[in-house]
Amino acid sequence: MTTTHHLPAGKATTDAYAVDVTPESADWGYSSLRVLELPPGGRHVFDTGDSEWIVLPLSGGCTVAVGGDTFRLAGRESVFSGVSDFAYVPRDAQVSIASRDGGRFALTGARCARRLPARYGPASSVPVEMRGTGNCSRQVNNFGAAARAGGADGQGFECDKLIAVEVITPGGNWSSFPPHKHDEHRPGEESELEEIYYFEFTAHEGTPGLGYQRVSPSGRGSNTDVLAEVRDGDVVLIPDGWHGPSMAAPGHDMYYLNVMAGPGADRAWLICDHPDHAWIRATWPERPVDPRLPLYTAPEKS
Repeated sequence: MTTTHHLPAGKATTDAYAVDVTPESADWGYSSLRVLELPPGGRHVFDTGDSEWIVLPLSGGCTVAVGGDTFRLAGRESVFSGVSDFAYVPRDAQVSIASRDGGRFALTGARCARRLPARYGPASSVPVEMRGTGNCSRQVNNFGAAARAGGADGQGFECDKLIAVEVITPGGNWSSFPPHKHDEHRPGEESELEEIYYFEFTAHEGTPGLGYQRVSPSGRGSNTDVLAEVRDGDVVLIPDGWHGPSMAAPGHDMYYLNVMAGPGADRAWLICDHPDHAWIRATWPERPVDPRLPLYTAPEKS
């Protein structure tokens, strides 16, 4: 199995970022992810270049200044404590992120053509979705989602190419199941999208959490083949192939941040289920959603 697509914590670190995945480092065309760690009073300035970005607090709050706008992000204690507000910043801009108390901030990015206005995304506007039932139950925070087959998620927050969501899976459950793919353009059926998974876990009495991620070849020249034990700060790159399941070890809730982008003219998330496992969806109406979910909901609009 390939190991180049599993980046354990620390492997994708640069001087500026705890995680720094670029189109160049991933050897693909569009998707990026950075994780920025700021000490109390810290400040970081970066140029967006040819990409659009969403600044998403993982822990702590910050201010995001771009052009003549300044957005104050309340953030959250951790990814397991609540939905966060966020800021969208366009390509061809200089951005300053500052944090009075310090924190960790994800920068989800995608190469794009259009330069859209900078905007603030309140936590109250984030659709929180329960997906699957039984031991396939998971929570999806659709802060930067796009249209998908059969409907739309996260509609109302415009990006040019970028698609980004958060998934929380209770310990012992399987996410990204049935395995699915989005590695070829088939109008109305499947989008061509690169994808990044970034993981965090809850600990138990000081013992760090863990999970497992599977990616398998889908044909058409796809050779991505991963079965990885994943822990806090790990990244899995998915240029193609069937991905899933994402398995949370019992006793440890699993969080992953998905970042997607691709060459399609339409910003859409259209997937194809693995034919051997697609039947599982038909069983979901027979079982309730895991009672541990939702872990939290979006705050009420003020």
